[in-house]
Amino acid sequence: MSVARRGFLTAINHLLGPAPWARERLSPYAGRHALLHADPFDIMFTVLPDGFLTAADAGTAPSITLSLPLGALPGLLAGDPGKAMSEVRIDGNAEFADALGFVFRNLRWDAEEDLSRVLGDILARRVVLGAQALRDGGLRACQALGGNFAEYLTEEQPLLVTRAALDGHGGELGNLRDDLARLDKRVERLSTSRQSPSRRDQRASALTVPPSER
Repeated sequence: MSVARRGFLTAINHLLGPAPWARERLSPYAGRHALLHADPFDIMFTVLPDGFLTAADAGTAPSITLSLPLGALPGLLAGDPGKAMSEVRIDGNAEFADALGFVFRNLRWDAEEDLSRVLGDILARRVVLGAQALRDGGLRACQALGGNFAEYLTEEQPLLVTRAALDGHGGELGNLRDDLARLDKRVERLSTSRQSPSRRDQRASALTVPPSER
């Protein structure tokens, strides 16, 4: 199975899983084959009795053919399926085409639900809202999304250190390093002074030595 076909079927079946209405709409067409043509990819699939889709042999004669620009394929899976389907041309069996077209137009990816299983409800909600804002507002929304994400990690889940805190810690470490260096030099001077007798001690020692030993 090609990477494109595997990826498409995995994504569509993932969307069909929590959508029993969609699987019920497709199940009467079990055994029917469809060809999705998004140049340069041709993806042949078959409807299963439970309404899910599976790969079909490339040589199988399709009941319908869906043709769309390659750039519309991501929108069909996770973006705006209604807009993507407006660019699709469907040829073949009218009833099957109507059922499949209806399902593809109305399937929606519940990104928040999927992300919540990995990130938790709060962070998933923020990521989804940020992604929606990013789509509508461009770069400004991207910065807001990054801020929301960083705020969550640094305040609600303290996994990261903010730049200001990092700079503050860096300054404190620098001061501590300087203090230790000065202390080390002071200890070194004290050690040297204790090991080397002063001139006064040398003169006092000379006076106490008997003349016969000089």
